[in-house]
Amino acid sequence: MTDVTITNRRADSSANEDLTKLARHGADSFGYKAQLRVDRRLAQLLRLRVSQINNCAYCLNLHYEAARDAGIPRPVIDTLTAWWETDFHDDAARAALAYTEAITRVADATVADDFGARHDALAEHFSREEILEIIGIVINMNVWTRLKMAEGAVPGLAEQATS
Repeated sequence: MTDVTITNRRADSSANEDLTKLARHGADSFGYKAQLRVDRRLAQLLRLRVSQINNCAYCLNLHYEAARDAGIPRPVIDTLTAWWETDFHDDAARAALAYTEAITRVADATVADDFGARHDALAEHFSREEILEIIGIVINMNVWTRLKMAEGAVPGLAEQATS
């Protein structure tokens, strides 16, 4: 694996203690190292899908690697942007991915109209506690993608940074 360096082109959120606490709390509670009831691989796919939707280069770099580290097969990772066109996901994962997209794209009127149905589909496969974790995972990832976008956090190859 090639080493990557991160450069913040716009802002440094670590200069604000409250932003740091907000981000850290979300990561500790719902991030990829948190202890969750929801299957680790599914949680990682949800994080990656939020990263894809929000076009966060920092998060994409981090969560593609985390997905591989979680043992998710490469074809599942590589086709996540069109998950509904594959047979890689069971009904529970499909419901979770659809719900993830609904929370992330809630400002889109066509998604907002369908939000209740997506929640109901999720409830067919997950307990109340698991649904709350899924909500936490998705909200946490949306916080991180927006924070890293505001920072202008961009990954670069480590050897380019030193030359």
